[in-house]
Amino acid sequence: MTRAGYLFGLAAAFALLGSAHAADVVYPTGSHVGLVPLDGLRAAATFAGFEDANAGVKVLVAELPVQAFASVEANLNAATQPSDVPKPESFDTAAGKSYLNHESALDGGAKVERFALLVSGTAVSGYVVVQVPADATATYSEQAIRKMLASTMMRADVPVEEQLSVLPFKVSNLADFKQVRVVPPGGAVTLSDAAGDLDLSGPPFIMVSLVPIAPGPTEDRDRIARDLVSTLPGIKNVRITSAEAMRITGLPGFEIRLDANSAKDDKDISMVQWLRFGPNTTLRIVGGAGRDEWPNAFTRFSAVRDGVDPMN
Repeated sequence: MTRAGYLFGLAAAFALLGSAHAADVVYPTGSHVGLVPLDGLRAAATFAGFEDANAGVKVLVAELPVQAFASVEANLNAATQPSDVPKPESFDTAAGKSYLNHESALDGGAKVERFALLVSGTAVSGYVVVQVPADATATYSEQAIRKMLASTMMRADVPVEEQLSVLPFKVSNLADFKQVRVVPPGGAVTLSDAAGDLDLSGPPFIMVSLVPIAPGPTEDRDRIARDLVSTLPGIKNVRITSAEAMRITGLPGFEIRLDANSAKDDKDISMVQWLRFGPNTTLRIVGGAGRDEWPNAFTRFSAVRDGVDPMN
């Protein structure tokens, strides 16, 4: 074999090894964050991540706003650091630069080793928390946990169908919104035309979620709707323009429309909140857009609203 042929074969072998490693990365359904789980860990039944139910080991995989990583990094670079707060260490992962915090803690009176990893990403920050009971550290050693965390990767895109599959309701009409993002831990979804995080001053957006509110008497629904409107963040100078009971896909509902200003830059915006009351929970749909985009946006919001159904 010639030297050139040997080097080519060696490069191909490393490429295959890299592909095999990447293929081993497991992403919880709907998540941008994944890793290569250790032997013995399986997909968790009640949370996004992995677990060894017999050993009590848990690996929680979550997403945080993209600014979370920059905020932690800025605090670490600040001139003064609180002496009583553990300082995360810089940690290399397959996704790039990350920060890792490791501490011994108590969970229900039992000693555990806890690792928390924050990973930089373009759309979201990755967050992985590993908890190992003291009596499982012989199998799940610190070295093994660090090796697993080093395999953490971030995928840029998650198929829309996969994201929507984790919701407790069906969204069948996306009304041509370009961005779909499920809000952890999977109880809400936002649709927008914005490339990054939602911004009240930006393109139209709509959020669909379930709230643990029973419908109550008919006369209470106006109060429930107004109370929920009062919790809307990032707006000021709120002026409710209409509030009325209505049927939404055959179920009792309530609509409130309002004008407001964005707290960030005082932009004129309009918003709508629909509530569709079910037996034990209430579907809440909130849409917002700049005043000049409102007529077209409202039509799209209505299409999304009429395409939301409970899971069978």
